[in-house]
Amino acid sequence: MRNAFHHETLYRGAAALAKLGQLRLTVCGAGAVGSNLVHHLVRQGVRQVTVIDFDRVEAHNVGTQTYAESDVGAFKVDVLQAEVFRAVGVEITAVRQRLTERNVGKLLAGAAPSLRSGQVLVIDGFDTQASRALVTGHCLTMGIPCLHVGLSADYAEVIWNEDYRVPGDVTEAGADVCDYPLARNLIQFAVALASEAVVRFVLEGQRQNYSFTLRDLRVNVER
Repeated sequence: MRNAFHHETLYRGAAALAKLGQLRLTVCGAGAVGSNLVHHLVRQGVRQVTVIDFDRVEAHNVGTQTYAESDVGAFKVDVLQAEVFRAVGVEITAVRQRLTERNVGKLLAGAAPSLRSGQVLVIDGFDTQASRALVTGHCLTMGIPCLHVGLSADYAEVIWNEDYRVPGDVTEAGADVCDYPLARNLIQFAVALASEAVVRFVLEGQRQNYSFTLRDLRVNVER
């Protein structure tokens, strides 16, 4: 698609899009954060994307994620892979596995920094405390740049790993971790903030933290 990135190229310049195209991005989670964020970033020039998720699409995902009713029952990463290819001709790598303590090193191996492999980044969009803790610890240990994007009711945060604190697990035993109030507008704001944070990291080396509350429409730049 020669003109797919026409407006973004006019805004940022061809050199910026070329640099974004060299980023190796690993997205942990293909839910409300991951599915929407991947769609945003590939439309801004990011082309090397791996997405890790083991969940299938459920009916309650349709309102907050990129999936349709016809996708219910399919694996999220498989549907997302097809969506992105249809949209912009980018073929993401779909990893249909649960990230665990035993495989975190293997699944995030592609994000390991290397003098020859160019810029790398991990985005944590998981929705459980245990998964977020695994990503946080591994990226700190391996020196991998990692951005956490979290949502809860009308609050969202976009926090770099060195400043991130893994939240406590507030769900009751046996409860669905996805069964909490969540506004679609909050998701879109959070994804836009996270997308801009990624772009500024790649193009300017900037690591800026943000938090946002939907109820009072206030964006905070964290110091």
